[in-house]
Amino acid sequence: MKQQVSTEHKRVVLKRNLESYVFMLPNLVLFVVCSIYPIIWTLKYVFFQYGGIGTGNPKWVGLENLARVFRDEVYWKSVINTFIYGFGKVILIIPLAFFLALILVKQTKFNSFAQSMVFLPTIMSSAVMGLVFYLLFNAYNGEINQYLLNAGIISRPINWLGKEHAMKTLVITAIWGGVGNYMVYFIAGIQQVSKDALESAKIDGAGRLQTLWYITIPMMGPILKIILMLSITSAFNDITNVMVLTEGGPNNATMVMALYGYKYFFPVSASESVIPQYGYGAAVSVVSAVIAGAVTVIYLRLSRKLDDVY
Repeated sequence: MKQQVSTEHKRVVLKRNLESYVFMLPNLVLFVVCSIYPIIWTLKYVFFQYGGIGTGNPKWVGLENLARVFRDEVYWKSVINTFIYGFGKVILIIPLAFFLALILVKQTKFNSFAQSMVFLPTIMSSAVMGLVFYLLFNAYNGEINQYLLNAGIISRPINWLGKEHAMKTLVITAIWGGVGNYMVYFIAGIQQVSKDALESAKIDGAGRLQTLWYITIPMMGPILKIILMLSITSAFNDITNVMVLTEGGPNNATMVMALYGYKYFFPVSASESVIPQYGYGAAVSVVSAVIAGAVTVIYLRLSRKLDDVY
């Protein structure tokens, strides 16, 4: 009797497991096809010289592509640009998003409308957003220069997409397009802060700034860790914004790692009629992934304390 019950129980468990696997199968197939296979494909072509269909068979070159990456001054300039862009974006967008969240956290009709307006750019196409800012910051007839000239702030148009100001323009565009997303995360985090802790601080005579610094921010440690992680990874992978506004120029002043690797697979602009270099593009992508992974590991180690704040 006991053996029969045990057999029946195993059948029930097996049936449930099969049902779970069936539900997981579509996601697993998509994960393998869209993630695992491209990674394997990229790692394979690191060791080959190949220009795509119609350019002959892949030619084995060993570690030459990787050696070329380490000799490529333009690539390492793009690495520096990526860190400048990422640091500028994170250091500005996180405090701004937190400030907006503090202002708009209360559930009122005005706050709901304001939240929607701030969040709206997040759902806008990156290509469309880049085009809009390209028209706004155009050196000759852009709205920004026209406004500054009419207000008497500047005496001649500023070349916002020139070498001197292009990176600043990219950071401004990224902040406008992403601040609403991080604001929503912060609002969710603030709403999860213990009401009892806030009430206790108020009873003990703590002011708003003291409550914010000693209660609200520490108790938001885990979600702050996630927000910072998302902002860092998005800064390393941001490609559309740069491609539409500057195409990495002028003179590679705004070239970032992701775009530099991308251009060896696909032409960035119609003016580029070059043969793709899949092997070198794969090598650039792998080195860039290692750099991004190293930054992520360092950040996760440094941010461990955010998990133990309460």
